[in-house]
Amino acid sequence: MTDKTTNMISTKNYNLLPDSNTLKTICKAISVLDAIISQDWEYRYYSYNSKWDKDEECFQMRNGSGDEMHILFREDGCVINGFAHEYDQKDKGKLTQNLPTIFSEFIFGEPVKSIGTTFCLWTTEPKNWQVGQIENYEDSSEEMLNIFDGQPQTYVNWATEYFEESYQESGIPLDTVTKVYVGQTLTKEMVLSIVDDLEDWEKLKSDLTEINYPF
Repeated sequence: MTDKTTNMISTKNYNLLPDSNTLKTICKAISVLDAIISQDWEYRYYSYNSKWDKDEECFQMRNGSGDEMHILFREDGCVINGFAHEYDQKDKGKLTQNLPTIFSEFIFGEPVKSIGTTFCLWTTEPKNWQVGQIENYEDSSEEMLNIFDGQPQTYVNWATEYFEESYQESGIPLDTVTKVYVGQTLTKEMVLSIVDDLEDWEKLKSDLTEINYPF
């Protein structure tokens, strides 16, 4: 029997993570899709702020139960901080061993400091992801990171379950999700292929501007 975990992205299989530019594209795509399906930010799973700080962009995942993931994108690198509330926090010094100093303010400052860290990955190159000293791979990274496999169907499968009936009765269209994944300019028709109606178009425009996604 094939072990599915061998094909899942995690701190054990971090070499399966895409390069940082592709990762950024996926982060923006799933944040756009969440913004369409859930206009209320409080109930979104994924969000993206292209103006996090000067020359810095940030992606955030929140599951509403205490698990969070933050990804910082800079011109000179990318760092991922994950926190799973059901796992004991490991020694952060070990998890971030050899972390480049360019990421220190983000990883050891707020809001990451207050949230916590159960796993951390980084790269200062297009690919070549790094991790610190890991003694136990039970860190929930697989559940959080596998959305980054680059497959639009992965998002469709996840969102269909998570958002239940917040989309069209016919389901979340793979064709539209695929277009968003490749960065195609979002149109009203694409939005309405996902949801029956959109309550606040101005709110979506504001969200898309914050994400820095074309529409």
